[in-house]
Amino acid sequence: MIDIIERFNHLKNIIDIYIKRDNGDFNILGKLINIFIIILIIKLVISLINKIIDKTLKNKRGANFFVDSRRANTIAEVLKKVVKYILYFIGTVMVLDMFNINTNSILATAGIGGLAIGFGAQSLVKDVITGFFILFEDQYAVGDYINVESMEGTVEELGLRVTKVRDFSGDLYIIPNGMIQIVTNKTRGAMRALVQIFISYEEDIDRVIKILEGICLEIKNNNDSVLDGPTILGITDLGESNVSLTIIAKTKPMEQWAVERQIRKKVKEAFDKENIKIPYPKTVIFGGKENDTEI
Repeated sequence: MIDIIERFNHLKNIIDIYIKRDNGDFNILGKLINIFIIILIIKLVISLINKIIDKTLKNKRGANFFVDSRRANTIAEVLKKVVKYILYFIGTVMVLDMFNINTNSILATAGIGGLAIGFGAQSLVKDVITGFFILFEDQYAVGDYINVESMEGTVEELGLRVTKVRDFSGDLYIIPNGMIQIVTNKTRGAMRALVQIFISYEEDIDRVIKILEGICLEIKNNNDSVLDGPTILGITDLGESNVSLTIIAKTKPMEQWAVERQIRKKVKEAFDKENIKIPYPKTVIFGGKENDTEI
């Protein structure tokens, strides 16, 4: 045991020769090693805390506050960012102390300076406060499909300062939370699928409706995304060259477009099979009975 302690002390003395000065302070190499160790410890602590947050929120899913997994994921991401910023701030202070920089004076100056720039940072404070209200009022969460003014898409990230929304074309909108005044959440509750069917005036309306009823029944029985319907509202418009019939259905969130596409496909296939004409623009040129031409 004594031999092990002596070897350890000998190794420590050798290391001290390379990383410390004669007065016992760390040299540049020693400071770089300490910085590396600080960063490594911070990353390990962040990883550990992230796992604790994930496990805690996973166990609490289903409680009244955590409405669903999307909200739990959003809260988890925000907490992880807050922890990361705090730990990196502590690490920065430790590194500054290592280089004999008076952090107390810096913090005091930052406090005084904070009052000076407070008026200039009003928008930042507004963004953060709005972010808290968005999060805890559960206005939307990561994975929700929302509309903010002219911007529409899926929420990829909800932070305390900004919300990131990606639209169908792939564009990523980075929106300061303070600018979000009115938001439309298109993911909460049942969604409506609406399809308009156009037929010519020459077709038998009752026959067409009977065919559409068969299509609606088939989709209702075979598509789990349909919660109610599809239902035929009947004739909803009489156009210049067509009769309009409307079909509606209630679907699961984000499934309304798929249901609409399925209805249109089934209608087209049925109309082709039953020889029901879908009107389209055409011009008839009269030049005598034998020369009449339809374009």
